[in-house]
This record gives sequence, structure tokens and C-alpha cells, in this order.
Amino acid sequence: MDGTKRVTIKKGIMVKIVLKKDQRSGILTDGKVQDILTKSATHPHGIKVRLTSGDVGRVKEIVE
Repeated sequence: MDGTKRVTIKKGIMVKIVLKKDQRSGILTDGKVQDILTKSATHPHGIKVRLTSGDVGRVKEIVE
């Protein structure tokens, strides 16, 4: 599943995000969602979240 729709992302789920510094390389960081930072219902580049590790980035994949 992709991370462009806010309704598909809940606190506590495992996701893969791209950090700001990794946007060019596309390296993904995985972790558990702590906070959802994007207020709009959708975002073309992914919903911005904060992981429990403190990393902030846009959701590229939702891990099933």
C-alpha cells in the first residue's frame, strides 16, 4: 500500500519513510508511526509522519 492517503495511516503501524536527506537517493527508513504530521487528506509525495525513533519523513510504503 502507498502512503499518499491519510486514512490508511494509523499510529502504531509499521511504515517505510524517506527522510529529507535521503530524498535524492531514495533510501527508505522503517519504523513505527508515533505522530501523523500532515493535516490534509492526501499528499502526492506521501503523508509526513514522525516515527518512534524520532525520524521525520514521508510515507512511501505501509508494511503489512
